[in-house]
Amino acid sequence: MSRQHGTTQTRFSTYTEALLDVLSAAPSRPVLTTADGSVISAGALRDRVCRLGGELERRGVGRGDTVGLLTGNSADGLAARYAANLTGARVVVLYEGMSTSVMARILASVDGALLLVDDLRHDVARELLPLPGVPPVLSLGPSNFAEDVLAAAARHPTRAMRPTRAPVGPDDDWRIGYTGGTTGIPKGIRMSHGSYRRSLERRLTGAGDPPRFLACTSLAHLAGIFADTALLEGGSVVLRHDFEPGDVLATVERERITHTWLLPPLLYRLLDHPDLSATDLSSLSRVTYGGTAAAPTRLRQAAGLLGPVLYGLYGQAEAQLISETGPDEQELTGREGHPTVGRAVPGVEILVQDTDGTPMKPGTPGEVLVRSPYAMHGYWKQPELTREVLRDGWVHTGDVGYLDENGYLYIVDRIKEMIVVVGGHVYPAELEALLLNHPSVAQCTVFGSRDEESVEHVHAAVVPVRGHTPSLEEIHAFVTARKGRLYAPETVHLVPAIPLTAVGKPDKRRLRSLLPG
Repeated sequence: MSRQHGTTQTRFSTYTEALLDVLSAAPSRPVLTTADGSVISAGALRDRVCRLGGELERRGVGRGDTVGLLTGNSADGLAARYAANLTGARVVVLYEGMSTSVMARILASVDGALLLVDDLRHDVARELLPLPGVPPVLSLGPSNFAEDVLAAAARHPTRAMRPTRAPVGPDDDWRIGYTGGTTGIPKGIRMSHGSYRRSLERRLTGAGDPPRFLACTSLAHLAGIFADTALLEGGSVVLRHDFEPGDVLATVERERITHTWLLPPLLYRLLDHPDLSATDLSSLSRVTYGGTAAAPTRLRQAAGLLGPVLYGLYGQAEAQLISETGPDEQELTGREGHPTVGRAVPGVEILVQDTDGTPMKPGTPGEVLVRSPYAMHGYWKQPELTREVLRDGWVHTGDVGYLDENGYLYIVDRIKEMIVVVGGHVYPAELEALLLNHPSVAQCTVFGSRDEESVEHVHAAVVPVRGHTPSLEEIHAFVTARKGRLYAPETVHLVPAIPLTAVGKPDKRRLRSLLPG
């Protein structure tokens, strides 16, 4: 604490410092189980973070610097993020699926001070190293291309490390998040320490007491936030390298998992796996889903097979968590059968307005705006885009939706994904929800394309139910009878699986490559 003019002012404590306090409270408690089955105690994780943080600080890393992380779902990768943030530096996570040229341009854009690489990403690091813009590289463990920073850190005694430079404030960035982009540089979203610390203080209903979280999707995204939440609540985290439905089911049973996070396409794969009915899922009390629109028919199936454990989240990188649905709200649907994405979480305000700024009446679609203590501070080095999206304290989400009389929010689609066809507008999410009611459709995604005259056309990619082969004529008639000819797709592509981007969303760019040139 510091005293100013006779008053006591408490120094801001970052999420990493709070985490170290939790780990120190019971150092022998197991908190991490790695993909190879190794169990790491709270004290061992604390010591690893403190030693590495001290070593990074000795190398000049501190407040205002940026540390790149080329890491997978590993204990070293998690510790590296905590250690970098502990020094006061911000982090940028280079996740799987990014091209190395994009990674290099991102590192150059954020003026990276160091790049830390774990043993899961050595092959990518070797491709990245020769490219311009890449800062000095250190490996988290032995490698043949960089110094082992963990070995250097291990030579120093453990101490309750706190930054020795200027203390971090709530408005300092803890991370610049890059959420997409396979070519060019995607948008960098500035996330502050203060807003992140507040978001982690919100306890998750049904996650377990204490929570035991399964990270089976990338820690670079929402799984990393849920891992932080579980550890701060005195719980533990089980790491898997990636999502494989049979492995996830076996891990839930073996490790007595209470909570996991899945995007809807991954939830569907879990529901369709033959091992589901024979797996003991009695420990599982929360399955959080979100990130893309969910189909009401599949949610009903999930509730029947998994029980009252489903919690839907609606949010985006710019605004973080916006609304939530609980197990008793999964059946709520609005007009055209849209499932609700819930009501605003405490502290968040939602407004739906027209393009001219007029607030919309309940039930009338418009752009969804959000005012939130968890929102971003802006885009990295893009002030014009920041002013476009952040206006008068409101985040313009780019989503089309409406509120009902009870404050439940329904998302129709993305403004930019709306397909403008001759005669009106087609919202892909609406058409996808309809197609999933067809008895021959297991999964689907809808996308648009422009012809040489810039006229847009509607297309559908369909994963058929086993043993079924739905035809274009059959799908066309089904849609026309229920939504009209405007919504009927011009082509239907039967695929074995919906291709996904690096962040687990349907890869519509790749699907467009299926179209004739």
